[in-house]
Amino acid sequence: MTILFLLLVSLSQASTIDPPTSYFSQYEFDFDCDLCGCSTGSGSFGFGTLNNANFVGVRYINQQFESKNGVFTNSPVSKETFNTYQLWAQVPINTSFYVSVNVPYQDLNRSLNDTNENLNGIGDASIIAWYKLPFYKKVSNEEFEATEKENSGHSLQFGLGVKLPTGKFEEALVDRVNPGFQVGTGSLDAIFSLGYNYAADKFGVNTLLSYYLKGENKNEYKFGNQFSYATKFFTAFAVKKAMIMPFLGVSGDVFNKIEQYGETINDTNGAILNSSLGTEFVVNRCIFGVNYTLPVSQNLFGGNVKSKNRLSLYFNFAL
Repeated sequence: MTILFLLLVSLSQASTIDPPTSYFSQYEFDFDCDLCGCSTGSGSFGFGTLNNANFVGVRYINQQFESKNGVFTNSPVSKETFNTYQLWAQVPINTSFYVSVNVPYQDLNRSLNDTNENLNGIGDASIIAWYKLPFYKKVSNEEFEATEKENSGHSLQFGLGVKLPTGKFEEALVDRVNPGFQVGTGSLDAIFSLGYNYAADKFGVNTLLSYYLKGENKNEYKFGNQFSYATKFFTAFAVKKAMIMPFLGVSGDVFNKIEQYGETINDTNGAILNSSLGTEFVVNRCIFGVNYTLPVSQNLFGGNVKSKNRLSLYFNFAL
């Protein structure tokens, strides 16, 4: 995190070329929504990046957790590392509609005392259809009413999608302190999203609210429904032939209790609030991104599970 902070500071002090006023209008600044298979997954990773609406790419996500295995203060603590490798894309249908697709591969590791446990395999794939509603500037002069509308920089996005049960769910693992230690949920889930974007001159904001309606899997196990929110504030610096866009953000998740055989399980709900810091590098049609997330406050699974930090790296090619 220190290296990333120094990088952003150095960029702000570097000799740069101011990006043109119309620079942001060249891109459809997107927002984030996460569809991680595990129940402790955050809503701050998502399908989109700051600088392009349509792309194909790859992304790596590393999440660190600690779980207390017992009710005593000196109970042993397991350390969990969730590595996710994703193929993701955002493909246009027309000027108003586009589709986001995400296919993850999960590599999960858990260590407790001298024992190690590993799970890996294809995770839960997701697809979301989006409708974009842009807002245009009002024209006061009737002479120009017939001309092409000028974008105000404000827009709303409405998303409706599904998470598919493509990842394997292992019932034997549900007794773990962190039930999210699964490659997949085994359930078909619905996703409802509402996003707001603003981008003009050298400044931008994007916000997303998402609700995940979780289904019950064949083991009669149902992860709790999830509400996620995320906001990012970003700017842009032109350095030679590259564009650099640092950002700051906040995000969070609220989880309902898990249900099994129609009964709710105690201490399986919770909430987390995160801060994030990152940047994107744009060179021609290539986009490189890094996002570091650190929890500000959290209470997951009765306080027995703690999210430590998360890191996301991605490379996209703009369509």
